[in-house]
Amino acid sequence: MTNSSPRPARRRRVDPFTAFVVPEREIAFHASRAGGPGGQHVNKTATKVELRWNVRESAALDEETRGRLRAALGARLDAGGTLRVTAAGTRSQAANREEALRRLRAIVARALVPRKKRRPTKPTAASKARRIEEKKKRSVTKRLRRHAPME
Repeated sequence: MTNSSPRPARRRRVDPFTAFVVPEREIAFHASRAGGPGGQHVNKTATKVELRWNVRESAALDEETRGRLRAALGARLDAGGTLRVTAAGTRSQAANREEALRRLRAIVARALVPRKKRRPTKPTAASKARRIEEKKKRSVTKRLRRHAPME
């Protein structure tokens, strides 16, 4: 017996950090010649794509999100606050452009995930006891290495 009624679609919780979309009007694309194998084709076509997005001047970000992005992407941003992503994996400029956009979205989504706060832990009683026991054994070993006093 088949069930002809369609299953209700599961509602996915929308996370405001992963739901952020970088506006394409704020992204600057630049195509250049890619290096590597490819014969004559690689020498005459601009297939490598570099995209730039200025985090500091983006109108799509509020100050909290901008601060979070700048903190998470600190090493990847240049002095002007611009994030650069390049893609040169395929012989097609359009495919490289899509790959660069995909990478940008992944970088931004990963940077916007809130970090878990570290909960400090204390050593257990058993681990403390093991540590003290090991210290005692080490102490005995070192004591036995000492020279006997001369009488």
